[in-house]
Amino acid sequence: MPNFFDLTLDDCVVLVVCAQLGMAKSKEKRCGWCLGSELYIAYHDQEWGVPCYDTQGLFEMLSLEGAQAGLSWITILNKRENYRRLFANFDVTKIARFKAAKIDKLVLDAGIIRHRQKIEAFVNNAQVVVAMEKRGESFVDFLWSFVDYKIVQNKHKSMATVQGSTDQSVLMSKALKKAGFKFVGPTTCYAFMQASGMVNDHLISCPHHARVAKLDKKTKQPAHWTGLR
Repeated sequence: MPNFFDLTLDDCVVLVVCAQLGMAKSKEKRCGWCLGSELYIAYHDQEWGVPCYDTQGLFEMLSLEGAQAGLSWITILNKRENYRRLFANFDVTKIARFKAAKIDKLVLDAGIIRHRQKIEAFVNNAQVVVAMEKRGESFVDFLWSFVDYKIVQNKHKSMATVQGSTDQSVLMSKALKKAGFKFVGPTTCYAFMQASGMVNDHLISCPHHARVAKLDKKTKQPAHWTGLR
């Protein structure tokens, strides 16, 4: 999602359009950041805040949030299918085997953000995940441990109170960096936590706040978490 503390021109335009549409008078008051773009609305309604418990899905979200750094989220959404195609649908085992020649080729592809360090981070981070799993460590457990394996249910009335980072995202960032991950600052980690459903930051006026809140008990979670929560 867009980081409210680092809005780009694209995101500001979306918010202006929201105001012009009179979103406050809408019967279904979606979170304001998603209005003005059909792609944004679909992402907000169908994906944002829905808990994810699989390695591939979490790796994709973490990678794309890192790719967003300094850019608008709509830019990443517009290129997401290209990322999936070029990065083996975010299969960590396959990405971990990408060689220098492959990276050189990706840097020239206009279908994604042509930022060498960010592309290299995808490969590096995939290698870290593969190494973790070879040691018998769960990438999924590692990430969800920062919220005690359950969704943090926030109750924001306006976007003004939504934070850009939290103590939990700072701890996650430090742990990820210590493990060898790159492009995982506290703000990136918090955006990832929101996207992956670790945190419910839909405004309480948004119809999806209640829907996401119920998913903590309705979605299938790793069986061994029962004794951890």
